Amino acid sequence: MANLAADVRRMTREEYHRLGEEGFFPPNKRVELINGIVYEMPPQDSWHSGTICAAQEVLQRVFTEGFVLRIQMPLALDLWSEPEPDLAVVAGHWRDYLSAHPETAVLAVEVSFSSIRLDREEKRLLYAAAGIPEYWILYVKTKQLEVLREPQDGDYRSRKLLKPGEQVAPVAAPGSSIQVADLLP
Repeated sequence: MANLAADVRRMTREEYHRLGEEGFFPPNKRVELINGIVYEMPPQDSWHSGTICAAQEVLQRVFTEGFVLRIQMPLALDLWSEPEPDLAVVAGHWRDYLSAHPETAVLAVEVSFSSIRLDREEKRLLYAAAGIPEYWILYVKTKQLEVLREPQDGDYRSRKLLKPGEQVAPVAAPGSSIQVADLLP
């Protein structure tokens, strides 16, 4: 029996948007474009939503002047990728992004339960390659925070796994101190 090679057809952000405008993606499905591949995101359970709310509450207190906190909104990272991190802190004001999505963030945060592989592998490498200085993964199941920093050569050089009793200070807000437990419901 012959081995058949399957080709993956990657699409650009422009093609992705065109398909969205034409109604190709069902309105009740959450999708993200990562490295030219459209990923269907799993439905959010109440813990996922609650964790986003908890982290949002904390990050809004830390990032005030000169930053905007975006919740599940696109980042136009490159020609092939437009992820929608659960939370992203970007420089500026929301009015700065009326004509185009931000192309970077000072902090990207993913709440991870059923999307662990995508968050730890695909998105980690994507955010590092885009030069996002800090990437956090909040693990709902184990109640831990993975802090990834120092993007270099397409990956993060620094990785710390923090527990609820520990603290973290974002790189873009070094004078702040966040209790990991406060990021979790």
